[in-house]
Amino acid sequence: MANRAAVSDAEIRRQTAAARARQRGERKAGRVAVRAHYDADDRRIVVEMSSGIRIAFPVRLIPELKKATATELADVTVDELGYGLHWEALDVDVSVLGLLAELVGERTMFAMAGRVGGSAKSEAKAAAARANGAQGGRPRKALQ
Repeated sequence: MANRAAVSDAEIRRQTAAARARQRGERKAGRVAVRAHYDADDRRIVVEMSSGIRIAFPVRLIPELKKATATELADVTVDELGYGLHWEALDVDVSVLGLLAELVGERTMFAMAGRVGGSAKSEAKAAAARANGAQGGRPRKALQ
């Protein structure tokens, strides 16, 4: 068993407050699910995001749901943070963000969130880029 350092109550409170702030930001940005239901006519799961956007996907996309009955599929719930869908009787959990990445493509999804290939901007990144530029930038590729 690994020897772990004790974490203070103050640190736990700080981390909890930070996690709650991140969750509020995710909800405000529309990146969490607030409701889900099964549409039996189309055999689709419909997920409503905190932005108001509704996303529907065919049950056949989730292998564990393919053979489920309409009653089992209708028993879908959203976890308390809005990050996952759960079917108790089937013992199936699906990540909402993973599902979105699968449906629209991971690169597209992260591009919409402004997170592709280090595209996030910060003063630290800008300073590092300036320092790199002052040293001549990236080395040129050798001609073959």
